[in-house]
Amino acid sequence: MSGSSRLVQLAADGRRAVAIVDEPLLRIIEPHTSAYDLAIDALSAGEPLAAFIRARVGSHSIAYDDVYHGRTNWRFLPAFDHPADPGRCTVSGTGLTHRRSVDTRQSMHGAAADVTDSMRMYQLGLEGGRPAAGAIGATPEWFYKGNGLALHGHGEPLVAPAWAEDAGEEPEIAGAYVIDSKGTPRRVGMAIGNEFADHRLERRNYLYLAHSKLRVCALGPELVLDPDFSDVHGEVAIERDGDVLWSHPIRSGDAAMCHSLQNLEHHHFKYEMHRRPGDVHIHFLGADAFSFGAGIELGDGDIMRIRFDGFGRPLQNPVSFRTGPDTLAQVQPL
Repeated sequence: MSGSSRLVQLAADGRRAVAIVDEPLLRIIEPHTSAYDLAIDALSAGEPLAAFIRARVGSHSIAYDDVYHGRTNWRFLPAFDHPADPGRCTVSGTGLTHRRSVDTRQSMHGAAADVTDSMRMYQLGLEGGRPAAGAIGATPEWFYKGNGLALHGHGEPLVAPAWAEDAGEEPEIAGAYVIDSKGTPRRVGMAIGNEFADHRLERRNYLYLAHSKLRVCALGPELVLDPDFSDVHGEVAIERDGDVLWSHPIRSGDAAMCHSLQNLEHHHFKYEMHRRPGDVHIHFLGADAFSFGAGIELGDGDIMRIRFDGFGRPLQNPVSFRTGPDTLAQVQPL
């Protein structure tokens, strides 16, 4: 079976399914209905996840093209999630890992001659972000995006709230993790991600970065269980009315970042609160290029497309801008 290390999660008519990619088919894994359940049961059985999955592939299959192009009731869910409780999924990320994203943020917050805090953070990564195996390196930037309610699948609109100043794609690779019964983080795999943020708000003042990240995001369509993360090349594109408005090559992976994956993972999971057994973590690993940095302003209905070699089919999502007056979020006393 080809593609035996890539999973997708599906939903139709109120039910879920998880399938292994075997182009041009998606082969349903039974009786499991989520990648999370597969990971938990593989841990309990003490088996490698890929072998555990191969032993449970059923006879039912779906044409991948039909799901990918919306010709069936089945739709893609995020490539990994907590199926029972979105509140037990932490979505976070590390920025300033790629030089071109640092240059974009530098241009947003300082004159060409300035050395901004963003550039200082990147320099810390260059100097100490790649420690020897078993050693601890420099602390990277970290941000919180929300819980599992922020996650969306391939094809779903990513909606900017009415009060947002902007919305734009950030093409990244994200790690998907589950915490085992002993509190040890276990990397299940990686997936293409669109981290999606409000760059105009961030540009107004870099202290608004935390607010700018509290937006929805997309993950998938495929979860790669054993990816080659050494040096990953791809492309990001924006389509408008059927035409490519803008595109750019992108690069990620260990060779492209100032921090090693080991160092990023340590500084996320060093916090005890991030090691609660049974929890899920989705952690974005930084972007190389995005349309906002090229002066592109996305419009309602624009399609954001992200591809990385070795990570399956591209992730595509339309952007949607919610309209209407901003409403006060009122707190009522008990």
